[in-house]
This record gives sequence, structure tokens and C-alpha cells, in this order.
Amino acid sequence: MPHQSSGIMLVTGGSRGIGAAISVLAARKGYDVCINYSTDRERAQDIAGQVERAGRRAMIHRADVSQEDEVGDMFKAIDDTLGRLTVLVNNAGISGGSTRVDQLSAHDIDRVFGINVRGTFLCCKEALLRMSTRQGGNGGSIVNFSSAAARLGAAGRNVHYAASKAAINTLTFGLAQEVANEGVRVNAISPGMIDTEMQDPVRLANMLDTLPMKRAGTVEEVANAVLWLASEEASYVSGTILGVSGAR
Repeated sequence: MPHQSSGIMLVTGGSRGIGAAISVLAARKGYDVCINYSTDRERAQDIAGQVERAGRRAMIHRADVSQEDEVGDMFKAIDDTLGRLTVLVNNAGISGGSTRVDQLSAHDIDRVFGINVRGTFLCCKEALLRMSTRQGGNGGSIVNFSSAAARLGAAGRNVHYAASKAAINTLTFGLAQEVANEGVRVNAISPGMIDTEMQDPVRLANMLDTLPMKRAGTVEEVANAVLWLASEEASYVSGTILGVSGAR
């Protein structure tokens, strides 16, 4: 059981897949964790139980990160329950399904950009109001989620998703410079093909031979990279997009 807290972490989309792995590893590394979820309260409670069994405090909070009022309420709840946030992991995101650009509706585009981009901006804003020394904070770390799709384009599948993740790259680099002298580091993880429950198993099997390592990554490998970026071991790393994509 960790004796000294490493800090307080919010993981958006923290109840399943990569987010769940981050939440549990964070607890093992000494963080108290807020697990944000959208619909599945039972899954969030299960992950919270794993955090508590690792000896750390846990809370769950339902919020749609694309909604400004819900994001604000979530951060206030963290203030009241766990204390001042020190690490934000912007993991929540959606793929938008498999659709060509000429078949997209405005709703399809707005939904992906609303969660993936607006949601990240809104959470970064609330985190900075608590972390930035300019705002009276003690510093902190923000880890955003990009994707290898931002480089590869996702042609014929979900270019709108790839474009939303390219926006995250720009946000990460720009915000890192904006707050570099305010005690806040801002980085992003860029996963490639990761074996999660949300991955289409047929597509995953068909993709393996195209991958340099001939295998997909694991959620634990992504979580390890996130926790490194959040830690003091990465104290001089900011504005970086860290690929976890097996040389792809």
C-alpha cells in the first residue's frame, strides 16, 4: 500500500479500456483517482474498487465532457471530495464509426469534435484554473490523447476522427508553451493499434500483418506511458506527442 500520495488524478473515460488501465496503474503509483464515465456506472464502480484495493482514495463522476456545465460540476466535485487536482488525463473520446467523408452529416462531425476536441479544451481549462501558478495553483501535469490516425489520416474509415486528433496535437503543443512558466506540463499520448474491448476483432486480426511488430499494443503499455509523462521523471518534457504505436 502506498504511504504517501503522488497527487490527485482525473481520468476522463476512466471506466473501461485504456482509461481503466490508467486509473488502476495510477492508484498503484500512489495517486488518488477520479474516474469519469458517461453511461456505465457499474463499470466505474468496479474500477473505483480496484483503486481502493490499491490503497488509494477513489471517486466516480458521470459527466459528458462536451458539456461545459457538466465538466465544471465534475471539477468542483473533485475539489470537494479529493482536493486540488494535480494530474488530468484527457482519455475520453469516440471514433465516430466507419464512414467516408462524403457520407458524413454535420451531426457526425459535431459529435466527434464535441467530445474529442471541445471536451479536451473544457477539461484543460478547468484543470489550469486549479494547477497554474498564475491562478494560485502549485503546478501539475496534463496528458491528452491523440492517435496515430492524426498522422495516417484514416482514409475510407473515419477521417473526421483523425482530424479531431490532429487538433489535439496542436492544442497540446500550443498550450504547453502557454503555461510552461506556470508550473504545468502538457503532453499527449498517440496510440497506434491497441487491443481493447472496443476494437473490432476482425479488423484487428486483419491489421496485424501490416504492423511492424506484428502485434497490437496493450492497454497496460499505454498506461505506463501516461504515468511516466505525469511523473517527475518527465519533469523537462512538455509539448511532446509520445507515440505508443510499435514503430508505425
